Amino acid sequence: MIPSSTPLWISSGRLSEEEFVSFWCIYLVSLANEQFLKGSRYAEYLISAGAEIDTFRRACARARIPEITAKKSLRDILEWTLHVLNTWKPKLKYRPPEAVGEWELDLFGGAVPTQPEATEPSSEPSLPKYVNEIKETLEAVLDRSQLSLWLMVDRLDEIFLRRSPVERKALRGLLRAMRYFASGRIRVKVFLRDDMLDQVVRTEDGFTALTHVTVRQADTLRWTPEQILMMLIKRIFANDDLARYLGVEKDQIDVNASYRKTCFDYVFPPTVYRGSNQSPTFRWIYNRCADGRGVVTPRDVLALLIRAKQRQQDLCAEDLDGTSEWIIGSAAIQYGFQELSKSKRQTYLEAEFPHLREHIEKFVGGKTEYDEASLRKLLRVSWKPIAEDLVAVGFFSKRKKAGAEVYAIPVVYWHGLNLTRGRA
Repeated sequence: MIPSSTPLWISSGRLSEEEFVSFWCIYLVSLANEQFLKGSRYAEYLISAGAEIDTFRRACARARIPEITAKKSLRDILEWTLHVLNTWKPKLKYRPPEAVGEWELDLFGGAVPTQPEATEPSSEPSLPKYVNEIKETLEAVLDRSQLSLWLMVDRLDEIFLRRSPVERKALRGLLRAMRYFASGRIRVKVFLRDDMLDQVVRTEDGFTALTHVTVRQADTLRWTPEQILMMLIKRIFANDDLARYLGVEKDQIDVNASYRKTCFDYVFPPTVYRGSNQSPTFRWIYNRCADGRGVVTPRDVLALLIRAKQRQQDLCAEDLDGTSEWIIGSAAIQYGFQELSKSKRQTYLEAEFPHLREHIEKFVGGKTEYDEASLRKLLRVSWKPIAEDLVAVGFFSKRKKAGAEVYAIPVVYWHGLNLTRGRA
């Protein structure tokens, strides 16, 4: 995983997509180096691969990638990556129209004097040759040892400003770099939110040969109501005292779906509000945690119920002689949802999308649904791309209503934004 303390020069957005490809290539090579040269974990498998390992070491040495002889943090690996890239000095040439000259920049944005084309091959290998040589020699080690290497890259949504040009370039660079490592022995596994992948490919330039990247793409991970319920019940009744008090048979939780629903009903009231046509409590909680893309995360459900539990404890402490019909009652659940809504505004919308904050603030105190005319009035001339970004991050859901597109803010944000239900 990449730490959130990514070097400033990456976050600055000054790099081209090609330079991001270079960065990701050397980063992935460094991870592979760490896995196979850091100790005795794989020693028994590598006994017969001595010659191949020596060749791999020499290839890394030519690329000036230091051999990792002890466990290193990802921060250390990133520092080495920067060092190697600075040594390689990958360059970007730009030829403006009308034949007015040519400019060349190095990785860090400095101008490089344009040199006449060499008549003899350069003694310094190019970046792709370094990468290919290292990959091929690493594959030889893996073939000899009958091993496979998987490199996992996760938490990419924590590095770059979400829905920003720098994030788009970095992710496109990563996906292109993966093609250098297309191999039966080496697999790069990248975990991307579906909205992040969508913004990578939906550009004016498109994404050539995207199928080479997505051919092994797994289905989008979504938490179903059944999976959320399972997670909740297992966490609630990890408390043996509570399980014993309510007579819960813990061995039935994993194997009996209807029993999990029964266990939920031991703790929570049938509905959050009184009256007819009210949703069952679990369905009420699940639906209100959904964002505009219909995504429900365990984190949000847990945040709601943790706040509800804390509120229930406060209510019980205020009336020590009182009784409660439920372990966690309706008032506490309502409170938990309100606190989740406020938290989602602060920790998700404002913290992860600061460049969208000025647009989101225009909806504070407003309505929950907007048509194209009302969005054009609120967001001005650039309303369409802004609205699409808000759909992508789950702030809006979009649907057709009476033949017109309607943008609706999901319930999870209503309280946090102080919204009034209805059409603007």
